[in-house]
Amino acid sequence: MGIFWDLMQQNELNKQQEQANSLEERVEQLEAELTTTKTLLRKTLEALETHLNTDIDGDGQLG
Repeated sequence: MGIFWDLMQQNELNKQQEQANSLEERVEQLEAELTTTKTLLRKTLEALETHLNTDIDGDGQLG
């Protein structure tokens, strides 16, 4: 019975490790998406400020 219990515990540890790995990968993917989104938002804001000739974000600069 002891070897069976060890196998069950090892199986659970493996599952938890896979979940941790996939979670880390997902966090990395989300961080990359956030960076891309922020870059696109910044470019869009700059283009809009230039087009409207208005300081939208309040940084004292156009574009």
